[in-house]
Amino acid sequence: MKTKEELIDDLLELSFLEDVGDGDHTTLSTIPADAMGRSRLIIKEDGILSGVEMAEKVLHKVDPSIKMEVFIKDGAEVKKGDIAFVAEGPVRSLLIAERTMLNIMQRMSGVATMTRRYQDELKGLHTRVLDTRKTTPGMRMLEKEAVKTGGGTNHRIGLFDMILIKDNHIDFAGGIEKAISRAQDYCKKNGKDLKIEVEVRSLDDIKRVLAHGGVDRIMFDNFTPELTKEAVALVDGRAETESSGGITLENLRQYGEAGVDFISVGALTHSVKGLDMSFKAF
Repeated sequence: MKTKEELIDDLLELSFLEDVGDGDHTTLSTIPADAMGRSRLIIKEDGILSGVEMAEKVLHKVDPSIKMEVFIKDGAEVKKGDIAFVAEGPVRSLLIAERTMLNIMQRMSGVATMTRRYQDELKGLHTRVLDTRKTTPGMRMLEKEAVKTGGGTNHRIGLFDMILIKDNHIDFAGGIEKAISRAQDYCKKNGKDLKIEVEVRSLDDIKRVLAHGGVDRIMFDNFTPELTKEAVALVDGRAETESSGGITLENLRQYGEAGVDFISVGALTHSVKGLDMSFKAF
């Protein structure tokens, strides 16, 4: 299995392959090979900055000689007109790196900004906002990093680092108890130390999960805030609790006040507008 750094390197390889192809012919034809210059990253919209560290990776992948002077770090609140950093080096390299760098930074900053908005709605509560697997193909590691930058918490990274028994698994397995038992047996036989989470659709489902035991977290799927409060009381600390489904910025706090430990929100990554910024010569 590839590491996070290897996956990011693969993403950059693909990004430049699809963008640069056999060469940036506009830059190659108009800019002398020995031309040196500086460009600055200008913020054009208020939000949370994310992707500065990735910007350095992008620039150095194109040309290790590029130097960066960073003024604003990842996780900081930024306003229109702020200068996040300055990059200096061969002009051709700066121009070739520009679009890939901006695509990544705008997306990551958009995710971080959205996440901060959601987590801020839960101020004063112990509830944490979780991301989901509803991410842009190839950019999951970066989008989940942006969620953390924005103050949220990562759920599982993928299918490999946690067992999440959802409604389809339960139905295909023949019931909640069978699904949990098989997951426990699988982990034991294969030496896997994985947390087990189960999605439930009713209070009766919760009772069955608790009676069976061996579950780390229970996810309340499409519960109302009122039913969620009952569900939290029923679990009574015997497992972590999570709300999912039909949760928006408008009703988020109601679910948090119901007492759940986590609220998973697909919108953190699947319905995000990139934060506007530009990379300009000066």
